[in-house]
Amino acid sequence: MYDLPSEEVGEPGLPDQYHPIQAELLEQTFQPLTYSPEQVFSAMDLNIYYDADNTRRYKRPDWFGVVGVPRLYEDRDLRMSYVVWQEGINPFIVVELLSSSTQAQDLGEVESDPDGNPTKWEVYEQILQVPYYVVYDRTQNSFRAFHWQGRQYQELEITDNRLWLEELGLGLGLWQGSHKRIDRLWLRFYDDSLNWIPTSTEREEQERQRAERFRRLLIENGINPDEA
Repeated sequence: MYDLPSEEVGEPGLPDQYHPIQAELLEQTFQPLTYSPEQVFSAMDLNIYYDADNTRRYKRPDWFGVVGVPRLYEDRDLRMSYVVWQEGINPFIVVELLSSSTQAQDLGEVESDPDGNPTKWEVYEQILQVPYYVVYDRTQNSFRAFHWQGRQYQELEITDNRLWLEELGLGLGLWQGSHKRIDRLWLRFYDDSLNWIPTSTEREEQERQRAERFRRLLIENGINPDEA
């Protein structure tokens, strides 16, 4: 991991403001019930090195999640990249946020590069065999999900803009709300009670509101909250 480039060679950086904000929301709400938090890793815009025989080849998903690996690299360090042959576990879910420049490759509508470098679709489906691959088109306010079955991806049916991932005890869906003070449809995870998993900021606000309700209740009952 320490020897391989962590930047995306030849690329100027993230394509727009939306990509990192949406990916951060996925990262904050990815909390599988079937795994300990210390055995869950997710990242946005991080290189995945997948070919030990050709270490120049990598893919850089907008966001991906892995379960069954330490949250920290070797339980001690933040990752600079995700090196599959060292980690020993492939990503469980990958999300790509579609844009006009990347859509063809993300959906497997183009062939490999002339130098033989496979597309993202080929890497996720044929090499890494990622169980769940999701693409979200924010211009159409819709997402598609593909499940690896046998030798290839099969598209899943999305009902009410929600997709349940039984293996994780976690769901993925579209939520209308304000994130980073931007109101729109966002892709995020929900729990087995169909409640959207809160971000750290949302949890803090929930705690503040609970404390305020408790304070008002004390005042209504003639109790000084500062002395309670």
